[in-house]
Amino acid sequence: MKDPHDVIIRPVLTEESYAGFADKRYVFVVHPESNKTEIKLALQSVFKGIKVDKVNTVRTMGKIKTQGRTSGRTPEIKKAYVTLTKDSKPIEFFEGMAE
Repeated sequence: MKDPHDVIIRPVLTEESYAGFADKRYVFVVHPESNKTEIKLALQSVFKGIKVDKVNTVRTMGKIKTQGRTSGRTPEIKKAYVTLTKDSKPIEFFEGMAE
């Protein structure tokens, strides 16, 4: 199994993700090659006491950026939308952020 801190890269903190905190729905940037089972196990090992109900993932292609005659592409990322069960406690890291 991969190290949980290699699977979960960082949380996504946007207005849309703040709106999901009340429903125990969180968004994370994850490793592009990780699957839903690895993400679920990694979250449950990093944040003790939570129970993950479901994980939805989405991959976004990088945008093409140009500067003069040179063009390149920003990195591709994979996001995981994680929903906790109703009886699970919320993730302590996010408490008090969206109030």
